[in-house]
Amino acid sequence: MLTEIDSRDRSSSFLYPVSIAPMMERTDRHFRYFMRQITRRTLLYTEMVTTAAILHGDREKLLGFSPEEKPLVLQIGGDNREDLVTCTKVAEEWNYDEVNLNVGCPSSRVQSGNFGACLMLQPETVAKAVEAMQKAVSIPVTVKHRIGVDDRDRYEDLRKFVRIVSEAGCRRFTVHARKAWLQGLSPKENRTVPPLRYEDVHRLKQEFPHLIVEINGGFTHWQQVKEQLDYVDAVMIGRAAYDNPYLFATCDRDFYDDKSIPPTRFEVVEAMYSYIEYWTKKGLKLNSISRHMLQLFSGRSGTKAWKRYITENACRFGAGAEVIREALQRVP
Repeated sequence: MLTEIDSRDRSSSFLYPVSIAPMMERTDRHFRYFMRQITRRTLLYTEMVTTAAILHGDREKLLGFSPEEKPLVLQIGGDNREDLVTCTKVAEEWNYDEVNLNVGCPSSRVQSGNFGACLMLQPETVAKAVEAMQKAVSIPVTVKHRIGVDDRDRYEDLRKFVRIVSEAGCRRFTVHARKAWLQGLSPKENRTVPPLRYEDVHRLKQEFPHLIVEINGGFTHWQQVKEQLDYVDAVMIGRAAYDNPYLFATCDRDFYDDKSIPPTRFEVVEAMYSYIEYWTKKGLKLNSISRHMLQLFSGRSGTKAWKRYITENACRFGAGAEVIREALQRVP
């Protein structure tokens, strides 16, 4: 359930027991708006945005969001303290609820920029950055990281990282319960090949009871989440949220004590029509939105016809909400 926590904790007035992980090329604003038609309470994240992109890129394209998407966290990647501070100030100006520092991505792109998972090898650098970021804004600054990197994957290494960063003022840690291999595995393989070690994250919470510890990695259904909440404060769900978004229809009721009746899948689709019409009239291609909706009927009769019709027609010039209406007619 949604639980009040220590009033001194900057990470939120409340603890969000369930969140959807930041995922590149998935958790953009259109996916987040779509998910808000299913769950109003789940904490949502942006894709990771680099400090360089925020400083020099199109901020409306990178950072824009609809008010309905909140509560919303901006995840940023970088290692330069001054740049991180500037970007954290930008996040506050744009009315994000929180900034999360990525210390978990193992891709070669982030390694060449000296951020992501390789920063786990530099806890002092992370600590100094987090401390400076927190001093610059009133919104929370949190960290998402792995249990280890390469051969530095003992529990003692994880504990040292969390101790140093927490002493700099960070109160909430989201821990992907797999280590990262910086060489030899692709980012996709790094999400599946290294074994899950939930017990390390559970132990972390035991040894740092004053911290908010969220666990991430391999969760696909609510029974797993409920079991994890006996050991940690929160659970982050990644790929399952994208592959089976309607899983979250009961999340508000089960974990946030929300008495609202969950929407049906048909109601979720119908709630998207005006949003689709707004964006397609602005020139956005329909498949930029509809690609996030393909799995809504996952496991249900009609899902193949739904996906086929959208896939074949959403790329047409001028395609709009009528394509989704027609696709819905093919679902029993």
